Amino acid sequence: MVANKEHNYSIIVQKYGGTSVGDIERIRKVANRISHYVEKGHKVAVTVSAMGAMTDRLVALAKEISTRPSKRELDVLMATGEQQSIALVSMMLLHKGIKARSFTGQQAGFLTDSRSGAARIIEVNPKSVLEAFKEFDVVVVAGFQGVDEFGNITTLGRGGSDTTAVAIAAALGATECEIYTDTDGIYTTDPHKVQTATKIDNIDYDEMLELASLGAGVLHPRAVWYARRYGVVIHVRSSFSYAKGSLVSDIKENIVKTDKPVTGVALDLGIARVDLLEVPDKPGIAAEVFAALGEAGISADMIIQGVPGDEASRQQMAFTIDKDQAEYATEAISSVLDTIGGHFSIDKNIAKLSVVGIAVGSTPGVAARVFKAVSSAAANIQMITTSEVRVSVVIADDKAKAALKAVHSEFDLDSKS
Repeated sequence: MVANKEHNYSIIVQKYGGTSVGDIERIRKVANRISHYVEKGHKVAVTVSAMGAMTDRLVALAKEISTRPSKRELDVLMATGEQQSIALVSMMLLHKGIKARSFTGQQAGFLTDSRSGAARIIEVNPKSVLEAFKEFDVVVVAGFQGVDEFGNITTLGRGGSDTTAVAIAAALGATECEIYTDTDGIYTTDPHKVQTATKIDNIDYDEMLELASLGAGVLHPRAVWYARRYGVVIHVRSSFSYAKGSLVSDIKENIVKTDKPVTGVALDLGIARVDLLEVPDKPGIAAEVFAALGEAGISADMIIQGVPGDEASRQQMAFTIDKDQAEYATEAISSVLDTIGGHFSIDKNIAKLSVVGIAVGSTPGVAARVFKAVSSAAANIQMITTSEVRVSVVIADDKAKAALKAVHSEFDLDSKS
C-alpha cells in the first residue's frame, strides 16, 4: 500500500453499497450526502458497488451459457456492474454542479494478483486520484475490481467494494473510512433476520474479522484485515440518516469485563459441505485434494478428517466451501479421485452458525450453550469447529433461522428496547 499525505486538504473516504445506489432516486440521495461534505470544504473519495442485484444478474447470464464459466471472462463481465454505478453517480454529481470524475479500479491504481474472482491487492498507487483532486472535488472509484500485471481485469470477490474503500483510505493516509449500508451500524446478528438484534457501538478488529469471515455480511473480511493492518477506523453507517453508526477499531486496551462472553452471532447460508468417501487411507491424500482446490482458487473451511463409519464406506474427510464454487470444486476433486480412487458428494442445503467473542474458546460452558440452543430449534449438528474466539456448527439450512434466533437469545443478545 502506498500511503500518501502530501496535500493540504481534508479527504473523506466513503463507500456506498448496492442497496444505496439501487436506483436513480437513491443515487440522487447519495449525491446529496456527498455534496454535504464538499460544501464543507472536503475532497471526497467515493467507492460504489454495482446497483442492487446487478452482480447476481450478470452471473446468472453467464451461467445460462455454462455452469462453469471462464473465471477470467466472468471477472470482465462482473466488473461492468460497478462501472455503471460510478458513471451514474458521477453524472448525478455533475448535474448538481459538483466537480466529479469516475475511475475504474485500474485507473485508480489497483494492482492485484491474477486469481480471478478472488484477487488480492498487491498495491494501490493513489497518484492518479491525488492528481484528479487538483481539479475535481469528488473521485468516484469502482469497487470490487483491479488489474493484474498482465492487464487482465480482476475482481476481489463478493463484498470486495469494502476492501476497495479501505485500501483507498489507507493509500491516501485517511484515518477513517465510512461504509454506508441499509442498516445504521453493526449488530449482534443480522437485524433483517432477527429483529431483536442489538446495535454494537464499538467493536475490535479481531472480533469483527471473525464475524465477517463467518458470514455476518456487513463487512468483507479483507476490508477488516486491511483496516487493522493500516490503522484505518471503519465507520459503518446508514445511507438513510446522518446518525453515528458503529466503529471498528483497535479497542483491546479498553475492553471491559462482561458477563456476556459472546459479542455476536453470524449465519452463513452461502456454503456447501463436501464429503470424501472411500478414498485411500494413506499419507498425502489430503495434500493432493487441497492442492487441487487451491489451484482452482477454492478455499476450504471446517475441515474434519477421519470421521468413522463402516469399513466399506467410511467418510475419510469432510469440509465446507463457498456454495458458488461447488461446480469448480467438482471439477478439481474429480481430477484427483480419478487417479487415487474414491468418490465424493456435495450438499448445498446447509448453513454455518457461529458465535464470536473475546476468549469464547476458553470460557467454560459456551459450546454447551450453543449446542443446547441449536437443539431447541430441532436442528441436528453435522460439523463443529472451535477457536479461541469462535464456535461454529453446520446444520441444515431449513433450520438455520430458527437456530440463529435461539442462539442469539441464549446469550442474552436481544435488544431490551
